[in-house]
Amino acid sequence: MVLFDRFSIENPNAIIFGTSGSGKSYLVKLEALRYLMTGSDVIIVDPENEYRPLAEAVGGAFHNISLSSDSHLNPFDIPIPGEDEKPEDVLRSNAINLVGLLRIMMGGLNSEEDAIIDQAIMETYAAKDITPESDPKTWNDKVPIMEDLEQVLENMVGTESLVRRLKKFTTGNYAKFFNQKSNVSMNNNLVVFGIRDLEEELRPMAMFIVMRYIWKTATSSLKKRVLVVDEAWVMMKNEDGASFLFGLVKRSRKYWLGVTTITQDVSDFMTSNYGQPIINNSAIKMLLKQSPAVIDRVQKVFNLTDEEKMILLEGSRGEGIFFAGQKRVAIRIVASPTENQIITTSPEELLRIKEKKKRDFLE
Repeated sequence: MVLFDRFSIENPNAIIFGTSGSGKSYLVKLEALRYLMTGSDVIIVDPENEYRPLAEAVGGAFHNISLSSDSHLNPFDIPIPGEDEKPEDVLRSNAINLVGLLRIMMGGLNSEEDAIIDQAIMETYAAKDITPESDPKTWNDKVPIMEDLEQVLENMVGTESLVRRLKKFTTGNYAKFFNQKSNVSMNNNLVVFGIRDLEEELRPMAMFIVMRYIWKTATSSLKKRVLVVDEAWVMMKNEDGASFLFGLVKRSRKYWLGVTTITQDVSDFMTSNYGQPIINNSAIKMLLKQSPAVIDRVQKVFNLTDEEKMILLEGSRGEGIFFAGQKRVAIRIVASPTENQIITTSPEELLRIKEKKKRDFLE
């Protein structure tokens, strides 16, 4: 039996690798349940809406993020500076992240466009009296939206192409999601953001915006929280998304936030310049079943013995190797019967549970 508190070691971040069907989601749902029982908040970025039943089972909040959804997140939301932070530093960092998001949204920016967007973002905030000199306590009441950036760009020279590309996010098909004030509440111990119903091309942008919003929440009030980023390769596909994820992982400890990064393929993850740094900044590592095509890469990255390599090749669902700092152990994930009823996705088990509930009701 392994008893372990991720917040007891040098950093509370975790990374989980495993093939489809290896038990990654089962492990994360089980961990989420147990952290909820100890009073920690759990926030999940869910690309396939597979954590929705968990949220419903425990009275959590599920926010469906799509172009037709009534759940809105404003890309311009900004964290309030902490006691040891300067307003100008928070504004500068926020602008850098927003430039990264807009690079993704607009299909890339050349160096000149990059500089223009950076200037326009700062002017957009300044137009709402969000500056290093204004009171940060008033910022949340004055946050701009995407159309405010468009108006600033329209009054600048040489921005015709930028304005044209931005239009689809302010007045086009994407405006309902990208051009709204935030209305999503984080006042629940379990909050799940589901993005399955978004078009494939919008998912990296949506994950970026969702995680910016989560970061704003984490930095605004100190509380023990676990953030789960499932299918993290969606963020890792471009450098700006990967850079933001790495920054969040690197800074999370300061805000009592443990980030769990989940992905199937080590090779895809490691193609990014930020793959290895994210692994290095995750003191907890969980390796589940691996495919023969990637096992040699996994062995090299995690310095596995040949015996450990065979565990990952031949192990059953839910079996793997658990790393905590410099320690490692082979483990098997086991849930109690009650926990299993809440978190299982096995069609056979779900049918059995459904039939039992029906019999109990009839009796």
